[in-house]
Amino acid sequence: MAMISRFAVALTAALALSGAAHAGSPAPTPPMGWNSWDAYGFTIDEDGFKADAKVLAGIKQYGWQYTVIDEGWYMGNPDGDKLAARAYQLDANGRLIPDSKRYASAADGAGFKQLADWVHAQGLKFGLHIVRGIPKQAVADNDPIADSTFHAADAADTTDLCGWDDGDYGVKNNAAGQAYYNSVMKLYADWGVDFVKVDCIADHPFKPTEIRQIARAIKKTGRPMVLSLSPGPTQLANARFVSRYSQMWRISNDIWDGWTFRDNGREDSFPKGIVSAFDNLVMWNAYAGPGHWPDADMLPFGSLTPHPGWGDPRDSRLTHDEERTQFTLWAIARSPLILGANLTKLDDFTRSLITNKDVIAVNQTAWASQPVTNLPSGFDHIRVWKAQAGPKSKPVTYVAIFNLDDQPATVHASWKEVGLHGDAHASQELWSGASNASSDGLDITLPAHGCAIYRVE
Repeated sequence: MAMISRFAVALTAALALSGAAHAGSPAPTPPMGWNSWDAYGFTIDEDGFKADAKVLAGIKQYGWQYTVIDEGWYMGNPDGDKLAARAYQLDANGRLIPDSKRYASAADGAGFKQLADWVHAQGLKFGLHIVRGIPKQAVADNDPIADSTFHAADAADTTDLCGWDDGDYGVKNNAAGQAYYNSVMKLYADWGVDFVKVDCIADHPFKPTEIRQIARAIKKTGRPMVLSLSPGPTQLANARFVSRYSQMWRISNDIWDGWTFRDNGREDSFPKGIVSAFDNLVMWNAYAGPGHWPDADMLPFGSLTPHPGWGDPRDSRLTHDEERTQFTLWAIARSPLILGANLTKLDDFTRSLITNKDVIAVNQTAWASQPVTNLPSGFDHIRVWKAQAGPKSKPVTYVAIFNLDDQPATVHASWKEVGLHGDAHASQELWSGASNASSDGLDITLPAHGCAIYRVE
């Protein structure tokens, strides 16, 4: 059996073993799924969500499982410029609920329960985005907090505002604040939520007390839910904290469909290009492991329509080589893989990327991954990562080579120079499937912003 085919057959079994080995974590491997923001912004509705989820269900055998509705599901008017115009929908206990005009299955007052049940029936998992805090309207009305003697005003810190979202106040680090988050996560657990993305919490600013409150509230429900923190860049000084209380956290500001953007060198500039992820993933590599994954951000591939979260409706401006490079880097560095495309308009090339079992298997089964340093002279624009998977007594080794230059680059290097032991190895390139007889190294030409990834014997 060919090298790729043999390993592809093993992917399902490997995922099962990984899950069994870390059964106590909701994210034993990097989460894989789809999020509505890159294609729909605030505007996703039930019909659009189901249409995309059906496409994801069609490729779930490759590991894709989370379907996440991003910001705006509680807005009666997502096109409103300011808070009052957006018409947030709340229940009697000050908790956000889906707008029933956009989510017909919520019209009976059951929230997202019916939609989550439908997602689960597709063999997928269901996720939601929220901005940390308590809605301003709940505080103005001083709504009672469910299952407690507190009211919204007891929990709200009205001096704490998110700099880019005007809908909420911060939550106090007190019993009332914990009771509020407990009530929110209990509601989500009752709905059947599997993934909670919380924004304005990982940076701009970093909110450790609210992260801890949310994590405790999730644990109290008894339902496994992935906690994803956003946006970035999370500061490295907070690495141990976020890896203790969450399963994934953003290490960059929003990455969009460009190799690079003019950012004047600022770490927190917006938007960020693909090339910025190379240094970020190196910096955070030591903190990736079962149950805690540095998140390099979503994959802005394919059709970013009809209402992308940034910019005009468009097809991704990334070249095919740039898309392949982003997917390869995310895979070998073990970042979560979250698709941003409108899946109902999935093009053949993007489909070929996201259904490559062998590259996905690197992401999902590797137990070690690291950048290769001390590269030979002449590698100024070349980056190398390697990963190991399979039995530790006889690991499977992968090597990815990236060209960051704006021009094609030819790479001549021995296997030792790219981080491997031994003088000669056979290899197979995972994108092309091309097999290479035993040799003493690499001799390849990479296109501008291109890459290759090898399974090495």
